[in-house]
Amino acid sequence: MSLLQIYNVSKRYEALAVLDDISLEIDRGEFVCLTGRTGSGKSTLMRLIYMEERPDRGQVIVEGYSSERIRRREIPALRRKIGVLFQDFKLLRERTAYENVSFALHVTGTPRREVRKRVTRALTRVGLGHKRDAFPRELSGGEQQRVALARALVNEPILLLADEPTGNLDIEVGQGITELFQQVNYQGTAVLMATHNLGLIENMRIRRVHLADGRLTGDIESGSE
Repeated sequence: MSLLQIYNVSKRYEALAVLDDISLEIDRGEFVCLTGRTGSGKSTLMRLIYMEERPDRGQVIVEGYSSERIRRREIPALRRKIGVLFQDFKLLRERTAYENVSFALHVTGTPRREVRKRVTRALTRVGLGHKRDAFPRELSGGEQQRVALARALVNEPILLLADEPTGNLDIEVGQGITELFQQVNYQGTAVLMATHNLGLIENMRIRRVHLADGRLTGDIESGSE
């Protein structure tokens, strides 16, 4: 069974059809790039996957959890299996890098010793072990996004969703973040990255799915040999 299954999904906001009869499957350990212009429906699709919203028609199934049958109390358990990364970092400004990454673990009652182990491993994984006590204002944009990535990885998710994660970064820094996603993928985590910057992925041998006007218009392998 695929990790993620999307069947004939449609989503409207009042008179605007944002997604129109979308079907897509992603396997475990796969790297998929979701491309499309701003407003093409990429962020809406991401929200449906981690079930912040539900489709008007069709069904989303993630690791056996169905949008048609999942109960509200089950959603936190699903989200612990999914790491989510946004364009604007969403860091807590008055908390250190360590505290930002550890916050979700404390909320779920993870033992303190396990928190220390997981947070240290996550920050080291993104190359920021030495910045654990820095506040967001003391970090560059790229470093802030790495903290956000560490936070997304701290629960060791099976799926990482990255919604325009390099949109606020310059080209070189954005490329470095994308290379980190590849490393995460090589270690077994499936990655779905939404971007409108095709330059970031032109040399990556990954699957590329294109959205235009709420519909899938392409599903291809891209990159060089």
